[in-house]
Amino acid sequence: MPDENMLFAIQEPVDAPEEASEPQSDKFLIFISDSLLYGLDAAQVVEIITDFSITYLPQVPHFVRGVINLRGQIIPVVDIRLRLGKMMNEECIIIVVNLNGHQIGILVDNVEKMVDIPRKSILPMPSQSSQKLVNGICSLPEVGTILILDCDQMLHDS
Repeated sequence: MPDENMLFAIQEPVDAPEEASEPQSDKFLIFISDSLLYGLDAAQVVEIITDFSITYLPQVPHFVRGVINLRGQIIPVVDIRLRLGKMMNEECIIIVVNLNGHQIGILVDNVEKMVDIPRKSILPMPSQSSQKLVNGICSLPEVGTILILDCDQMLHDS
């Protein structure tokens, strides 16, 4: 016969799981341009393209190499080397990113890997820095020093 005390026992409320705390790191896509490592917020990355044909456009800023047709969508392509005042490289990869609802392509030398970067390890750029495209810097033991790219500044001609 079942124990009557067990049938009518009041169960203790189960503690609700604690709300997940905010992540302490963010994912970044690491790429190389002119022998430097850059990090790009992975949330902005749409896709990586290795087979493409760029159509030249006249009367655009010098760092805009042209446009590509990606499945019917016309996407402007910015050469990160030219944008940073470096020499152009013919062998490149395009990283398509989403900037405020618009897609642009960024020509880079090579894509390395995706990494988690702890938020506390990203230091702001010095205020006297003339580099407007980079808004942070960090150093990871397994990767090295990474410059965090500010994509919002990519198309501004400054």
